[in-house]
This record gives sequence, structure tokens and C-alpha cells, in this order.
Amino acid sequence: MIIVKNLIKDFFVDGIITRALNDISLEIKKGEFVAIMGPSGSGKSTLLHILSFLDRPTEGEYFFYDKSVDDLTDKDLAYIRNKEMGFVFQSFNLLGKSTVYENVELPLLYSLNNISYKKRKSLIKATVAAVGLEQKLFVQANRLSGGQKQRVAIARALINNPNIIFADEPTGNLDSKSGSQIMAILKNLNQKGKTIILVTHDRQIASYAKRLIILKDGEIESDTII
Repeated sequence: MIIVKNLIKDFFVDGIITRALNDISLEIKKGEFVAIMGPSGSGKSTLLHILSFLDRPTEGEYFFYDKSVDDLTDKDLAYIRNKEMGFVFQSFNLLGKSTVYENVELPLLYSLNNISYKKRKSLIKATVAAVGLEQKLFVQANRLSGGQKQRVAIARALINNPNIIFADEPTGNLDSKSGSQIMAILKNLNQKGKTIILVTHDRQIASYAKRLIILKDGEIESDTII
């Protein structure tokens, strides 16, 4: 699914170059559950942003389904993000005054798929039920607990049936019980065939994955099956 070779990412701030990633090479196969760990500033989120097309590398090669990302326009990348990828973030990124239904519906409204209102409604209800929030369907997001908000974020990530889910510290704002529930949902999705790429600073959370990549100073320190 993903092959990157000799990735380098430099940031230019006030005339100073900071290298966030240095010579990263890895492969991720369809159906894997990969956790990326490392200390603050090690390049975890930068790598996730590049893998998910939210940023481009300074140097190196990236192949997504054997197609070079260098050959894709920003419009192409946006289309692939919408069709192939789902995103779950630490800060939930929900519309607080909108209902659970409306938040989960949002990606469908931007989708290129022509879905009837009836089918859209049925799909939203089924996806929200899959994360255990069918009773909260028409509750405003800002009235939910942190764990419930993250469940909504997962439902929103799933609504377009992506093949790969990127999760950046998805349990970072949650208590341990809620965090475990969220990870159980992600593990179940992986068992159903979804590829999961997770960034975390918590080894307990990383233990849900099947493969652990540890970054240090922008380089891969280790890459092991767990």
C-alpha cells in the first residue's frame, strides 16, 4: 500500500533549517496495524502528515499503491484522501454546535460519490451505531464526553469506507478507560481489514498494534513486529 524511500523533511523558519525527518524508508502493507512512537520532536506527526498527504517531503520518494506521489497534483491528493483515507485526531476536530449526525455527515457532503438522502441517512445511522452512539445521534457534539467525541470522530473517519485510517494521538485527551475503548474500536476495524497507522507516546496504546516503529531525532531507531 505504502512505500517510502529516503524521505527527508526540512522546515525553514527565520532563515534556519530544521530537519524533522532524515532518510526515512519503510513499507506498509494493506491490513497492517502500525504504531509510531518516539519522544517529542522525533518526527512522528511529521511522518504521519506526509504519509497521509497533508504535507509533502523535501526529498525522497513516496509510492501509494505503486503510484509515485510526485506525479500527483494537489487535486489528485485531495481526491485520494477523500476516497482512501480517514483521519482521527487528538483534538477531535468536531463542530461543537452541530449534532453527531451532522458531524458524521460532513465528509459525505464533500464526497464525489452521489448518494441519495435516504441512503446517506441510513449509512450515517449504521456508522454511528457501529461506534455505540446510536442514542446520541441528534445530540450536539459539545454536550458529549471526551470518549464519546472521539467515537464520533472515528465514525466520521469511517463514513466514506476508507481503506486506511490515520490516528494522531487519538487517546491523548482521554482517561484510560475511554482510551481503551477507543483502541478496542480501532483494533476491531483492523481485524475487519482496515489499515491503521497510529501515532502515540503511550506504549500501552501502542501495544494494540501489530508493528511498532520508533523514531528518534527524525530517524527510524527500530521497526519491529509486536
